Amino acid sequence: MRFVRSLFLSIQHVFAMFGATVLVPFLTGLDPGSALVASGVGTLLFHLITRGKVPTYLGSSFAFIAPLALYVGKFHTPGQAVAGLISVSIVYAIVSLIVASVGFQRIRRVIPPVVVGPVVSIIGLSLATSAVSNMAAQHWDAALVALVVAIAASLAGTRMMRVVPLLLGIIVGYLYALARGLVDLHPVAQAPVLAVPHLVWPQFTAGVIAAMAPIALVTMVEDLGHMFVLNEIIGRDVTRDPGFSSILLGNGVATFIAALLGGPAQTTYAENLGVLAITRQFSSRIIQGAAVIAILLGLFGKFGALIRTIPTAVMGGISILLFGMIAAMGIRHLIEERVSLANMKNLIVVSVIFIIGVGYPNNGIAYATLAGLLVYWLIPDLTGRRGAEAGEVEEAAAEKAEPHPSV
Repeated sequence: MRFVRSLFLSIQHVFAMFGATVLVPFLTGLDPGSALVASGVGTLLFHLITRGKVPTYLGSSFAFIAPLALYVGKFHTPGQAVAGLISVSIVYAIVSLIVASVGFQRIRRVIPPVVVGPVVSIIGLSLATSAVSNMAAQHWDAALVALVVAIAASLAGTRMMRVVPLLLGIIVGYLYALARGLVDLHPVAQAPVLAVPHLVWPQFTAGVIAAMAPIALVTMVEDLGHMFVLNEIIGRDVTRDPGFSSILLGNGVATFIAALLGGPAQTTYAENLGVLAITRQFSSRIIQGAAVIAILLGLFGKFGALIRTIPTAVMGGISILLFGMIAAMGIRHLIEERVSLANMKNLIVVSVIFIIGVGYPNNGIAYATLAGLLVYWLIPDLTGRRGAEAGEVEEAAAEKAEPHPSV
């Protein structure tokens, strides 16, 4: 019974990561099956390096879509794309060594709660357009069926239903979409039974290294934001144990292997963090089970094709709940850390992070984080001193106005 329960939980994580993981290869010209295998193998290696203490899934990174599309799609040089991704993994390894030697807690002290909270929120909010406009809006009825079922299972379902509410929402939404004629099963019949990924050997050039290696610094900031989310969800600090250096190293190794397998760069997935927040099931073995299932789906073409028949609108309805939970986690962090938004500087920091993070189309999370830190540390807060000075003047005036006792 425990195995069956864990299996359903793992399948739920597979559904959460599947759409984004296969979308990147579709947009860049890579093989979706290879991307699935790469994500599964990369996730297992990540868990090995982090000793199973970081329950998160690694999937295809959107940050590298432009250079991958250029080298794989336009220039038709997948070997150079692989070389670029290997250079990214090397940057991860170098920064990991630096963080390990300096100590992440020293770095962590320069990131105040007033920055952490809104950064966590924009990880969810920045995906809102994708969930609503690009996915759910295709067929709102199917999206709402999936969303309502998931919410009902979370709040009013049996104990088992509360564990797998997203899976139930997807299944009921799929059946509804099937009855509505929104499901096309032809790709399943046309898909191959076996789809074994082939190794791609790197072809290093200065151009491809310059195009991809610097992007690693951007995705590292996103990884840090995801770890802040994970800390809030599971109630312990994974940047302390196993340490952020191990997390970076695991991500770098995952990207290295993914590149050789013909897949895109790997990154921690906000979608699966949303699953953790909703189900409250934090076992790394469940994530590892999802990784094994992803590998099987990548190797058996027909299974992967069947998953791809899930209408986008159904996944959009589920994504509304997933991404909204992440956004709410950031607000909860501000409340728990007692960050006062009556303070003008705090209010400005939060405002800048929100607008840049939500408004910038690509890598907005990283840029918003950097902007928030710059505002917090470089711009002095004179409003507090002025308020104190005004208070001192008022107190002095009040004392002067008081009648002195007669002698």
